[in-house]
Order: sequence, then structure tokens, then C-alpha cells
Amino acid sequence: MPRVPMNLVDVLRSRATDPADRDRTYLLFEDERFSFAETFRAACGYAELFLRHRVPQRPFHVGILMENRPEFVFAELGAGLAGAAVVGLNPTRRGEHLARDVAFSDCQMVVTEPKYEGILSDAFDAAGAERPALERVWTATVRSAGTTPTGRFTPLERALVPLDSVADPGTAVRDEDLFLILFTSGTTQAPKGVLRSHGPLAMMGFGAGMSWANAVAEDVLYTAMPLFHANAQILGLSLSLGVGIRWALARSFHKSRFLADVRRHGATLFHYVGSPLAYILDTPERPDDADNPLRFAFGNEAPRHAIDRFARRFGCTVSDSYGASEVGVVFTRQDGDPPRSLGRAMPGVEILNEEDEVCAIAEIDAEGRLVNPEVAVGEIVNTAGRGMFEGYYKNPVATAERTRGGRYYTGDLGYRDRDGYVYFAGRSAEWLRVQGENFLARPIEEILSNHPQVSLAAVYGVPDADAGDRVMAAIVPRQDAPFDLGAFQSYLESARGLSPKWVPSFLRITNELRRTETNKVLKRDLQREAFLLDRVSDPIYWRERGDSAYRRFTREDLDRLLERFRQSGAVARLDLR
Repeated sequence: MPRVPMNLVDVLRSRATDPADRDRTYLLFEDERFSFAETFRAACGYAELFLRHRVPQRPFHVGILMENRPEFVFAELGAGLAGAAVVGLNPTRRGEHLARDVAFSDCQMVVTEPKYEGILSDAFDAAGAERPALERVWTATVRSAGTTPTGRFTPLERALVPLDSVADPGTAVRDEDLFLILFTSGTTQAPKGVLRSHGPLAMMGFGAGMSWANAVAEDVLYTAMPLFHANAQILGLSLSLGVGIRWALARSFHKSRFLADVRRHGATLFHYVGSPLAYILDTPERPDDADNPLRFAFGNEAPRHAIDRFARRFGCTVSDSYGASEVGVVFTRQDGDPPRSLGRAMPGVEILNEEDEVCAIAEIDAEGRLVNPEVAVGEIVNTAGRGMFEGYYKNPVATAERTRGGRYYTGDLGYRDRDGYVYFAGRSAEWLRVQGENFLARPIEEILSNHPQVSLAAVYGVPDADAGDRVMAAIVPRQDAPFDLGAFQSYLESARGLSPKWVPSFLRITNELRRTETNKVLKRDLQREAFLLDRVSDPIYWRERGDSAYRRFTREDLDRLLERFRQSGAVARLDLR
């Protein structure tokens, strides 16, 4: 058995100097290969750079704004060797929002690449007097197309000393020292910075590699999820380095490149978060898809319909569990667990209703459908403590809200069956209330996605002019066939388990759903846009109450519907600002 690493700095040093490890390939990126020793030397160069320019009176925080590329890994590990904390910056943030992230997290320095120089400059300009107090911004120009950095950006290769002259800085790093600040999605409000120290990060990655992925020395882990997010940090960097396996890094996730990358790198393991499985399944199917080295895909929040289809098509096992950046709750899956369950929870995890009472045991029918969601679904809560949640950076109010009463409240919904298995039911924002009945979006999405012409479905509530919600669904049709609205309606009329109140009143047909960098659908954007035609360019179809068929939703329909909202005094629910 390999030793359990205490932190990633320790294990990096160990692997780079161990004769059995140092010359083994660790990092694979496109046509490049880096051994453990080469990775360590590159990281030492970044460590020296950061130490040379740090301001001791300020928090030693280094921001990284990059796609997945070796420089991201070297800069992050170099920051660790120097005793600095890394701030993962989300490139989809823009203007004053990105500037806020840099300033709020107290970055002294930022490492970026040419493609993000523009948005970083715009962010500084938008912030005005509130612009971040940065000492340096370095741009990695190697492997990137773009102009030579000028002005406020310094070319990274000029700043780094030659690798043959770098040395281990020898900084003592404790397990409890801060290593990462990882921002949550923050799609409608300022994101929160989740704290992650060295020891817990190493422990989580090593544990996932040994107990979940059952990784062995011959494995190759494929990472296409963004490194600024917890999924790639725990299941990518920490797992691969902790267990000591080869790590194939893709710049970003592209469904059309997935299988070619897996074959090119000999990838046996693939981790994901959100909907990548569904997007990959939307590529043209070929008879030899299963002719690949992949044996295990693992992650969280995959659409239910995609899990079995992906496993069959690519000849691998898929394990979908529960995950959140905060890691306040942990589930352990075992062979033989119900395929849709998260497994059994650690002691103290309960499903609680709004009164903090334990919810009823879930009743599940022969086809796996939840029969009693009104009393069985509740919030997943760790009543024994905060798990591995270390708090939010400079946000004691949000930290206290998550950990009130000495518990950890996930904000996520679930239910538990008679055998103790827990099932994920969605986010707390995914409840709908239609004509007095409460239900979840997730079961409806599963039914809609089972239609052969549907690649992905997102279900959400939009305001009803009278009271409560109406069901709206955004549908992404499969690429290989035109979408037949009549056939889809017939399917809905005969679909087993689809309650009449679950049938969507509105259908939005779109080529792509906007999603976060971690492939989670931005449902709150969909809800804000609703059926407001000045915000939606996609075709919308609807069924008014009493209609037997869907028809195109027109401007005249919208005007009549808005008048009903005005008459009922509910127009404010539409957020027409």
C-alpha cells in the first residue's frame, strides 16, 4: 500500500526525489510529457518567482486565470512550495465582477495567458478606483496564440529563472495551512470563496483515488473539468499526485474531442461534474465507440438518463455521487448499491424538513420513482458537524448560516430509502408549486430526457398569473434528427409517471443550454428569462389551460398573459426590469 500523503507539497517532493517515481511520466498535455521530477523543477521556478515579488505585509495569495494547461499546474504547485495560497479565477466572470474576485481574495499577483488579457484589463478598468492592488500580472505565452504582453502584463518566460538554476525553496508547509480559495458558482450574487487547506485536500484526493476510483499505478486520469473548480482540484490534481498516476490534462471540455483524447492518452479514468456525459452522448455514435481504454467514469450530478447510456456506449463503469465545493457531507458508494443512489451517508447525516425534523422514509415504486416526495424530500444535513467544510473566505455570516447549531446545512435536497441509501433530489431552488402541489424538477427532467429525440432537458418553474408556478422546460434536441414536436407531445401524453401537473406548460427549444464552466445548467438565468420574448431568441411553444396541443408562443400571447399578471397584481413576480 502506498503511504498516505500528509499534504501535496510533501508528496510532490517525495515523488520528485524517489528513484522509483522521479523519472516516471506524471503530466500529459497534448504532445508534451512531464515527469514527476520535471514537474517539481518547474514548480520550484514559480515558487522562486512568487517569493521574490511577495509583499510580506499582505496575504500571500496568487490568482490563476487560465485554461487547463501545464503552467496552471506548475504555478499552483509552486505557490504551494512557496507557502502561498492559490485563488482559482473563473474566466467566465467579466468586468467589475472579475475585479471583485481578485480584490476580495487579496491576490498580490495573477498568472494568466494572452486570451484572458483583454478581460483582465477590462476588469481593472471597470473597477476604477476599486481596482485590485496587484503587485504583478504575468502572462504565459508558451503554447498560446496571441500578441506579446505589454503594459501591465509581464511575459512569464522573462520573469522565470532558467530551470537548471532553480532550487527547492524549502518552505515548511503545515497540513492546516491555507492552500486554495475556490469560488462557488455565484450566478446571481457574489460568489463565496471556499477555503481548502493542504492536508484535507490531499486526504480527499487520495481517498477518492483509492476507495472510489480504485486507482492503480497503470491508470491514466483524464481531466477536462476546469482547474479553478473543486472537482478538478480534488479528483484531478490531488488524486493523480496523491496516488501517483499519470494525469492527462485537456485545455477545456469539448464533447467532440473526448473520445479522441481518451484514446490518445490511454485514459482509463475520467471525472466530471454536471452534464458532460449527456453532451458526449450527443456526438454521432460509431460502432467502435467501446474500443477505448476507459474503464471508469466518476463524478456528480450527471443526468440520470445519461449514466447507463454512457456506460453501454463506451464500455465502462459510471459512478455518479454527490459533490459540493464545501465537502461538508460525504457519501460512500459500494459495489451493489442501487445504481441511482449516492450510497450510504456517513454517521450523522439526516434528511430534514423545514422544521428540522427527520423526513419520512422514501417510498419507491418498482420502476424507481419516488411516491411520497412531499414528506420524504428534505435538506441533506450533517447533524454531527461541519465535515470537511473549512469556511468561506472573509464571509463569517455565510459560514455561520451553513454551520448553524453546530451542523452543516448543504442547501441540497435528498431522500432516504428503507435500506438507508440516500438519493440526490436537486437543489433547494428546484421545488415547483403548481395548483397547490409541491414537486421537484429532477424527476420530470428524467422523463423528458428519455425521449429519443432529446439530448438534455432542464425543467424549472416560471410564475403563474394566478398563484404558484407553471412548469417550463428547455429542450436541447439530439443533433442526429430533427425535433418532432407532435411526436414529443404524444410521448408526454403516454409517459409513465408523468403526473398531469408535471406536464410543461411552456417548451423552449434551444441548440444549447447556457451553463457554468463546470457544466451546470444556469437555471436561474432560464427562470429570469422565462417566456419573455424580448429576452429569449429561441422558439417557445405553450399550452394554455384547456388546450390539447402545443402551439407557438407569440407576441400577442405574451401581451395577453402580461395583462393577466397586471390584473391579478402579480406582475412583479416576472422581474421585468
